Amino acid sequence: MTDVKGFCRPGFDAVRAALAALLGNDDVGASAAVYIGGEQVVDIWGGYADADRSVGWERDTLTGVNSTTKNMTALCALILADRGELDLSAPVAAYWPEFAAAGKENVLVRHVLSHTAGLPDLSGLTVVEELYDWESVTAGLTAQAPEWEPGTAAGYHALTFGFLVGEIVRRVTGRSLGEFFAEEVAGPLGADFHIGLATEHDHRVAPLIPPPSLTDEYAAGAPPGPDGTRRENTGAAIRVKDTNSTAWRRAQIPAVNGFGNARSVALVQSVLANQGSVGGMRLLSPQGCEPAWQEVFRGNDRVLGTPMSWTVGFGKFGNTFGWGGWGGSLVVSDPGSRMTVAYVMNQMIDRDRQEDNRGMEIVMAAYSGLH
Repeated sequence: MTDVKGFCRPGFDAVRAALAALLGNDDVGASAAVYIGGEQVVDIWGGYADADRSVGWERDTLTGVNSTTKNMTALCALILADRGELDLSAPVAAYWPEFAAAGKENVLVRHVLSHTAGLPDLSGLTVVEELYDWESVTAGLTAQAPEWEPGTAAGYHALTFGFLVGEIVRRVTGRSLGEFFAEEVAGPLGADFHIGLATEHDHRVAPLIPPPSLTDEYAAGAPPGPDGTRRENTGAAIRVKDTNSTAWRRAQIPAVNGFGNARSVALVQSVLANQGSVGGMRLLSPQGCEPAWQEVFRGNDRVLGTPMSWTVGFGKFGNTFGWGGWGGSLVVSDPGSRMTVAYVMNQMIDRDRQEDNRGMEIVMAAYSGLH
């Protein structure tokens, strides 16, 4: 049995057993955490921070969580909406006037957050390094025309989500998404999660490990649709080697370049599952949390090639909401039971080659403790 450190409240030993089993099988290093009613009931970790298995995964180890970052970015928008500084039903151009160009005057803030804005691609980008220039990317989005009438269809905005929401936040607050998150969310909660990582944290980072039998040239891409065909990638291919680079850590790519661990992911997202507060710190009102699980689109997602239910910022799955990241990280919140479960790891799995149920195994183990 693989050694798992940390603590589990009585009744939640199944979560520890699940993580131990994963570490004894596919995983190299990983962490899992569960919050219920704003209280931490599971905080565990184990394995190694490197592919050579020479450095242990410690309590404060961080790793890139890829699109699990979108949960954090969406929360920032919901906080501003709850404060009355952002109207989810207003046109984006109300905050970002230039955005109305190329037929985007009817794109609403909620369209951006629910992947229905019609801007799933960053057209014209050829290399990853271009993602690091915020002004250039947002100027490109200003010039782009929507692929479909906003609000009528959904297509996963893999990278554009962060630039669109981030620029709205910047126009409203004068701060970058990473700064706003650090000052208004991570700081007050004491959450060790970062959108854009400062140099002093580099020594704690567990690099992402490519899927078995693949190299760090392994690149992210849309999954094949039901007919087996893939949506063409019109932008720069993001490889594992890019996500492990120093330049990636320093950049602001709020859809995908968050760094944290299961504890910090679950802590932040538990705010939404627990009516807006955790540990005595209130970030938004109970009503301000509701858009996170209220469905705004249901139907086939044109990019993912699968039926999806999108809320304002999150994927909706039955009575739960949340989202995961390329390679396997995941956070799921259940507002009915006020539970949030997170799983963060460094060993990636390619879903085209191998089923990846690791995060869901942690989630199901948490539910067994709940009942």
